[in-house]
Parts: sequence; C-alpha cells; structure tokens
Amino acid sequence: MRSDKRLWQRCRRLADDLDLPTPFDTARFIDMLARTRGRTIELVPVAARPHLPCGLLVTTDHADRILYPADTTPLHQQHIQLHEIAHLLCGHHETSPAASSAAQVLLPHLPASLVQRVLGRTVYTEPQEEEAELVASLILNRAAQLDRADAAVSAPAGPEEVRLRSLFGPPERQNTGRPDARRRLWRI
Repeated sequence: MRSDKRLWQRCRRLADDLDLPTPFDTARFIDMLARTRGRTIELVPVAARPHLPCGLLVTTDHADRILYPADTTPLHQQHIQLHEIAHLLCGHHETSPAASSAAQVLLPHLPASLVQRVLGRTVYTEPQEEEAELVASLILNRAAQLDRADAAVSAPAGPEEVRLRSLFGPPERQNTGRPDARRRLWRI
C-alpha cells in the first residue's frame, strides 16, 4: 500500500511540475519538452501491426522517436504519445527484447547499432509501464483542468449568469456524509 502511495505522489509531483501549454496541444507540449531537454523528440506515425506494441519509444544518440499507430483515434494517439513521453520523464531505461524486435520491424532503415533504448507499450503490469500510464493520465487530467480554468477566466459572464449569481450567489458545496465526497447543489 505504501509503495502505491509513493508511486502516486511521485507521479503527481512529476505531472504537476510540467509546463503545459493552454489550451493543451500534445505536439506543442512535446516540442516544449524537447527544447527543455535539449534533445529532439520525433513523432512517427506507423501502421498498426498485430503482436507489436501499440507505442514505442526509440532512443538514439541524437533523438528520441515516439512511434504510435496512425490508424487509431486522435485521443488514443494522444494517450500513447504521452505514455511514451512519461517513460522519458520518469527516466526509464530498460529495453525489452520484444520492443527491440518491434523497433526493427517498424524502423527497418534505422541501424540497430544506433538504438540505445527501446521501450514498448505492451504489458501494463510491469512497474515502468504502470508508472508511465499513471503519468500520462495525470498529464491529461491536469491539462483538462488548466483548459477549464483558462476558459472560465477568459469567458465573460453572460447576462443569464450575471442574473443567476445576483439572485442566488455562487454555487455552494454540500457534504454528503462520506469523507471527501462533495457535490455541487447546482451549476451555472
């Protein structure tokens, strides 16, 4: 239980410390991260293939390449890209033989001697995969919160909202009796 709490705290801290663009855009975020790290991060769309990881992080001397399926939804692509970015952020280095052979299939023009690390998005029970999955989810959650806060600040109140606030005041919270369980009575 303690290791789960420590993992959560570490991942939360890592996601909270990131500089995220608002509105959130994955490509822009990855560009910002690449500049901060001083290393190129290339996004490489590939055709999905059976029995291969749905995402790969391939590291060479000069760049990091994130391979992701071109034939899936934009939301799935975004999550795969952030999962692979999370491997970089977490400092994961363990290369699996399956991921290395997948990289050879998907990037046949890249000499194996140049590849330093290959991480594949396959088994989620591995500690590195759990950590990367959690960090990716926390980045998306934080980005959504920042986007909502930015929209709330920048959007002027309409006449209906001004009238409702003058009549009822700001929304209140009510404790439902369960620890940390709160809900809004009403929303504008």
